[in-house]
Amino acid sequence: MKFFTILLFCGLSGLVGQVFAQDAMVEHGNEVYLYWCAPCHDDGPRRPGTLALQFLYKGEKPAVLDQRTDLIPEYTKTIVRNGVSIMPFFRKTEISDTELDALAAYLARNNN
Repeated sequence: MKFFTILLFCGLSGLVGQVFAQDAMVEHGNEVYLYWCAPCHDDGPRRPGTLALQFLYKGEKPAVLDQRTDLIPEYTKTIVRNGVSIMPFFRKTEISDTELDALAAYLARNNN
């Protein structure tokens, strides 16, 4: 019985560690979003990314990126690295791969 208790504890400890690591990644992603993305994609007037997405989606999806529930990490990473329409691409010297992983996790946090 003691052996199974130890196994259960070790398994739960690992799970708790993963949850904390994911929370830290999402929090870091929020910081990346606020620095790099919010100036164009946040709520409020004169946000060109938000205005473009309002026009594109016509209310079918939220225009503010961090309110979306359908962004998957692979899509976010592709758009950030390659750009789209008037949005420029971002080099690894601007947004590192680690920061991009965190940003993608942050934007995917509300997925259904």
